[in-house]
Amino acid sequence: MKLYTAHRAPSPRRVLMFLVEKNISGLEMVHVDLNQGEHRAAEYVAKSPLAKVPALELDDGRVLTETRAICTYLEGLYPEPNLMGVDFEERAFIEMADRRVELYLLAGIANCIRHTHPGLAVLEQPQFADFGQSQGEKVRALAVWFDQLLQQQPWMAGERFTIADITAFCALEFARGLMKFVPGEAGLHALQAWRDRVNTRPSAWV
Repeated sequence: MKLYTAHRAPSPRRVLMFLVEKNISGLEMVHVDLNQGEHRAAEYVAKSPLAKVPALELDDGRVLTETRAICTYLEGLYPEPNLMGVDFEERAFIEMADRRVELYLLAGIANCIRHTHPGLAVLEQPQFADFGQSQGEKVRALAVWFDQLLQQQPWMAGERFTIADITAFCALEFARGLMKFVPGEAGLHALQAWRDRVNTRPSAWV
């Protein structure tokens, strides 16, 4: 299998962290340079029609192009250690946590950065600075809710580390670098402590 990925982008990083946590090796890595527009090249668009990374090309030529779908496929091939739920009930609650992080935290961070950071202008044309700033404000407000959640439980989905923690960590690291958002500096100490715990895992350093 081939994994098409991109340095520093949060969604590819989610898959790379997932691979480390699952102890999966042997995939051929193909790096796509987003700043050079390689994701828009005809050869890549033939594999990923919306020109997005990551993409997982299977041995039979089929391609999966959504982060969650890629992780679901890999979890099926390599069920242990489990990161997405051992039965339907746990899977539902983990998916709820992961979707909350993806839709309400990561998406807002991405919108803020893509529309306000000069370095991302090559990827987002036109940029709408007011929209980006409003997204940043919403992210900071939502971070308070996640901080409150982590005052009640150790991990994003409950009592153990799951894919939801991977998504949240990649989102906050993206925000730390380009939004200069650090939970501890905003008084969100539970969220900061959670981030620091995840940061001690080998997968955090991919």
